[in-house]
Amino acid sequence: MRHHQRRDGTRREKIPVTIFVDPVRTCQQVALHVVATIRARAERGRRTALALSTGSTCIGVYREMVRLHREEAVDFSTVEAFCLGEYYPMPPAGLQSCRRYLREKFLDLVNIPVEQVHFLDSSLAPTEVDAHCAEYDGAIRQAGGFDLALLSIGKSGQIAFSEPGASAHVRTRLVTLDGMLRKIVASAFYGEENVPLEALTVGVRTILEAKEILFIATGEHKSSIVRRVVEDPRDNDVVASHVQAHPNAALYADAAAAWQLTRERTPWLVVRDLKWDLQLARRAVIWLSGAVGKALLRLEAADFHANRLHGLLHAFPDIEALCLRVFEDLRKSICYLDGLPKKERAILFSPHPDDDVISMGGMLDKLVRNGNEVTVAYMTNGSVAVFDADLRRYLAFVEMSLEELGMTDASAEVFRARKQQILESFCHKKPGQVDLAVAQKLKASIRCAEAISGIEVMGLSKEHARFLDLPFYRTGSPKKRPIGQADVRIIYELLRQQNPHHLFVAGDLSDPHGTHRLCYDAIARALIRYNRLKDHAPPRVWLYRGAWQEWEIHQASVFVPMSKADMARKIEAIFKHESQKDRAMFPGAHDEREFWERARDRNTGTADRLNRLGLPEFFAAEAFVTTYSL
Repeated sequence: MRHHQRRDGTRREKIPVTIFVDPVRTCQQVALHVVATIRARAERGRRTALALSTGSTCIGVYREMVRLHREEAVDFSTVEAFCLGEYYPMPPAGLQSCRRYLREKFLDLVNIPVEQVHFLDSSLAPTEVDAHCAEYDGAIRQAGGFDLALLSIGKSGQIAFSEPGASAHVRTRLVTLDGMLRKIVASAFYGEENVPLEALTVGVRTILEAKEILFIATGEHKSSIVRRVVEDPRDNDVVASHVQAHPNAALYADAAAAWQLTRERTPWLVVRDLKWDLQLARRAVIWLSGAVGKALLRLEAADFHANRLHGLLHAFPDIEALCLRVFEDLRKSICYLDGLPKKERAILFSPHPDDDVISMGGMLDKLVRNGNEVTVAYMTNGSVAVFDADLRRYLAFVEMSLEELGMTDASAEVFRARKQQILESFCHKKPGQVDLAVAQKLKASIRCAEAISGIEVMGLSKEHARFLDLPFYRTGSPKKRPIGQADVRIIYELLRQQNPHHLFVAGDLSDPHGTHRLCYDAIARALIRYNRLKDHAPPRVWLYRGAWQEWEIHQASVFVPMSKADMARKIEAIFKHESQKDRAMFPGAHDEREFWERARDRNTGTADRLNRLGLPEFFAAEAFVTTYSL
């Protein structure tokens, strides 16, 4: 948990929040809390009626509860479990079914009796739904209401499937899914068009009647909605905010999800007797510059007094010297071509085949110009992000090429047979169904060829690319395996082979179960093993961010300026990823821009923020955090 000094800064928070360092620790503590509740009631001879959420946020909680059951003999036999929602219609064994999720992640792995597990039935006819929902609410009341409701906060602030606009008085019912949620879950359904239009959900009122409500939130992508849920007034548009009225509710969050809470982002506004150090002072000065619209070196003592920064003035009475120091630190962090690595060895780890040029195309360009030996390590094959239509187009091109060249040998016949097999499988494939192995390989080849074309824009070639194809990704679906020893070994062997001076690693860690997070964890484990060796110095690690996020100015260690020509080259490299152009398979929610537009806007936005601080003006900039360990 965070240091005690910040506990007096919670007066804006209408729900108690406990903050943990990372998502692993957060999930562990949630699991321990749930287990403690179950044990306490069991000791009194009572069952625990437990409301269970689905989604990636809860995976770590269920994994920890399963571990506690297996390794510490935690007994779940007194639990009566209720699933909070289900897509409608949805077969019980459907790949995206909430029922299947809970069974695979938790229920089938612990000792809750089958008769004590309740699911909403999404296979019913429309005429039967209302009666079923009333019956489900009745089962919850018969259990005495929820003793504990385990909830994850959705990106739009929904509870289960009760989305923006739902009041605090609704019961279990059929709802029409909000467009935002349909975009969020589109990847699991292989496209938004395959997401059901409706869902069954336990109502807000039923959840608010729980004896205890425990929220969990992890990842920076949840930080904005966490602040609204916790600090803003109750609002039907943010359904989770209704929990503010509950007498026994709490939120467990990791540091990233809690980042936009006032006590975390601007603690000087709420914390009395704040312990000022240089790092916190730097954050405050940069914030104040933006808040009052003045460059760093134009800030005056009156600006600090007017914005509740009296304590900072007492800690650093020479305010001009402080502002100058912050300015100089930022100025020195701007690294032009001459200040970047030269003639050294570098590995750029790219989780997907396009993260390299989208996230740090400008830096990659400059590394090559400085004569560095650069290896781009593509960690996954990216095959699940290729549309069937793209593979059809390439197959048609190859067949036409064979005809033009007059090739009629046995190899051409084998190709045509395989092509027909693939096309027939596409005709019969259901949403979410895994492709044939041969189709997966060909889709991976498309991504590999595009990746090579992308780095060729930067002056590299196929010889500079390594396609690691880590095993955790090879499921043929968006759901991945946990990182294993085989994944770590592949990365470790690359480190031993290249003996790099620099590593470039994706630092977008919002989703603890997403590809970037899994790749980061695999690199971290391999790097620990590699750094134990005594025949080399630890490589410098550069953390970059992708198309969705950028480092805050106060977080970044290095800014790499880009000219308009640099940006044009970066965009040209991104364009080489044609299968992801115009309509990528998984473009991310809430943002209709193409990847090149996001990258451009992110980089120009960083340059604009630096310019407003009074620093040198340039067209665009990429930001990095440097370290020597992960």
